[in-house]
Amino acid sequence: MRAGVVVTAQPGVEDLAVQAEELGLHSFWVNDTPMVHGDAFVALSLCAKATSRIRLGIGVTSPALRSVPAAAGGFTSLNALAPGRIICGVGTGNSARRTLGMRPTTAATVETFTAALQGLCAGRTIEYREGGRVRDVRFLHAGGQVSTADPIEFVVAALGPKAAAVAGRRGTGLISFGLLDPTAWHALHDARRNAARRTPRDPDSRTDPRADSYVVTALHILDEDEDPHSDAARDATGHLVLSLLAFAADTAADTPAFAERLGPAERETVRRLLDRRGTSATAPDRHTKLYPNYLGRIAPQDRDLILPSLMNTLALVGTRDDLRARITTLQQAGVDELLIQPVIDPPTEMAQLAKLLT
Repeated sequence: MRAGVVVTAQPGVEDLAVQAEELGLHSFWVNDTPMVHGDAFVALSLCAKATSRIRLGIGVTSPALRSVPAAAGGFTSLNALAPGRIICGVGTGNSARRTLGMRPTTAATVETFTAALQGLCAGRTIEYREGGRVRDVRFLHAGGQVSTADPIEFVVAALGPKAAAVAGRRGTGLISFGLLDPTAWHALHDARRNAARRTPRDPDSRTDPRADSYVVTALHILDEDEDPHSDAARDATGHLVLSLLAFAADTAADTPAFAERLGPAERETVRRLLDRRGTSATAPDRHTKLYPNYLGRIAPQDRDLILPSLMNTLALVGTRDDLRARITTLQQAGVDELLIQPVIDPPTEMAQLAKLLT
């Protein structure tokens, strides 16, 4: 299986991209969550100039964050800096919207946005709408300011069949966060294939024809005789677990179905998280208390919130042999690339990933 890395946008991110390329990793992604991280397009432009081979992804942008022309301008500008190496991840904007106290957009809106973005990035004219005003638009650049000639790879963020069907209709790949269940991946691929079969392909498309699948997780390789739920394991995986707990806490009132799927221990931990952050499931400003340091290294005092059940669900923790076996099962389920989010010591964690998969 191929390997890649996802990081937050911050000064020095290009140095990590260079190290990832030197380690032989396949891709390097930056989160697009503007209110808690730096700007993903600025970060990837630095990475594009500092590297020559590794693929560079935005993971992921959303129609609720950027207009189609703005997003297309960003991706084609990156494509001019790193021709044929750009990956455009698109999703409902779950975390990026939640950090604003807003709800994500819909799968239908993602599909419309993705179709328009694919068209502009391929140099075609699209129909652009604002309210009741509709105009045909295309890039008007002269010279090499952007690149629409080199293909851009598109992936749709998916946890369920609706988003996977969007990927099938648009001919894109998939990316999913913390989804390590092979059965769930089989279901996503079935939904994508079924939708693709019912959709005519666009013969004029210049987007990358691949439809690869990526899973984002965290990795901790156990030392000899190390407890799989040690402080070190919790620190390496806690950012994923806290992101899920924060989502459950944030949506408990307006989307209770998600929290109801959690077990009693997990629901009690959600309650403790709300208490610890000094907010409630109905407070209108709860997003300002739940999402600071989102996907960053957890504080030691929050280790007790990192439940073993959620560590096992969302992250890869185990011996080298155990991890290779789990990764093989994911590969058999159709996952093409394993992406980790390193927060403790990114250079060391990237090196461990590269070694694990060679």
